[in-house]
Amino acid sequence: MAASTAGPGIEIPPIISVDDHVIEPPHVWQSRLPSRYVDIGPRVVTAPCEISYVGGVFSWTEGTGRPTSYWYYEDLHYPMVRTHSAVAFPRDELQMVGITFEEMQPGAWQVAPRLGDMDIGHVDASLCFPSFPRFCGQAFAEASDMDLALLCVQAYNDWMVEEWCGESGGRLIPLCLIPLWDVELAAAEVRRNAERGVRAVCFSEIPPNLGLPSIHSGYWDPFFAACEETSTVVCMHIGSSSKMVSTSADAPGAVGSALVHSNATYSLVDFLMSGVFVRFPSLKVAYSEGQMGWLPYILDRVDVVWKENAAWGGVADKVPEPPSTYYRDHVFVCFFDDKVGLANIDAIGLETITTETDYPHSDSTWPHSKELLASQMGHLTQPEVDAICRDNAIRMLGLDIPTAAELRDQAAV
Repeated sequence: MAASTAGPGIEIPPIISVDDHVIEPPHVWQSRLPSRYVDIGPRVVTAPCEISYVGGVFSWTEGTGRPTSYWYYEDLHYPMVRTHSAVAFPRDELQMVGITFEEMQPGAWQVAPRLGDMDIGHVDASLCFPSFPRFCGQAFAEASDMDLALLCVQAYNDWMVEEWCGESGGRLIPLCLIPLWDVELAAAEVRRNAERGVRAVCFSEIPPNLGLPSIHSGYWDPFFAACEETSTVVCMHIGSSSKMVSTSADAPGAVGSALVHSNATYSLVDFLMSGVFVRFPSLKVAYSEGQMGWLPYILDRVDVVWKENAAWGGVADKVPEPPSTYYRDHVFVCFFDDKVGLANIDAIGLETITTETDYPHSDSTWPHSKELLASQMGHLTQPEVDAICRDNAIRMLGLDIPTAAELRDQAAV
């Protein structure tokens, strides 16, 4: 894969995208669940649908509107939306409407076309978040039959490792789910997948929004311990708390879209103030689709609050050092279009920054990711570009693939 020119003498290496998405093929659960669950486990049905997204709330009406592929699971009917496979449509046709599998970009849900689209988009390797289970598998945590829910989590992880990633020649990087409703089961699932090479797991950025304990409670410590023990990165996508920021019930979707970083901001402050990084000194967490331009202020603010409010702030006994000092050893962030963040990499920490393309969603920079990066990175040095586009992701995920410099050396031979 050829490099792309940024500034004078600067090249964009083949990208490792740490935040893309997969739309699960219809067979994922039907082919893996016991036969007694086939009729209530996740399955695809096509039916008419009308969809609305206002005030940060996604809603729909079944039985009227355009044909739409739904996931049916227990009593849940969840429609697929055109923005989930946005790269298949011109920007001016990206309405919030239903979509069928036949209308989707094939690479959204099939391995071979995905690899072809990655080649087109200058992407060497990709970490993909789920779609139907939602970004941390919370659909299964909300189920009625928890035995079935556990089987669904395990079936997804088996499919992710064996099919989606197993058939990609190492270019698709496994990202697994946990049973969020039971921390001991969650720890066991981390270890089960780590034994077959998985080094990334989904988690909610704000668990209380899902009715789960906060990270301040200590409840999640067995899960964090398993992640630390296995060098598994805790990956938190914006919206993995099933609650997006908006300003009012009638605010248009663009308001929430402009504020999507807020969930990542709240979550990072939680982690920095919780003492989790003190108790687990090797734990790594990663924030997806939250961009990074907001970080310099927040890292400064948490230190001011920690110092000035030590008497009543409730963290002095749990966090012995200024909270920002834990950031660079524990946290990764990613971006796809963030001039402000790239202008402040010294304050953010070069070693914490990774790249995403968000394929195939509506924010995706595919197929122009390398051109966009080149337009925003002209002021950086080649080692900085290499770290952000490729090398930091290799280190974050423990990937056994060449660094950017190694690729250039290979090409020169």
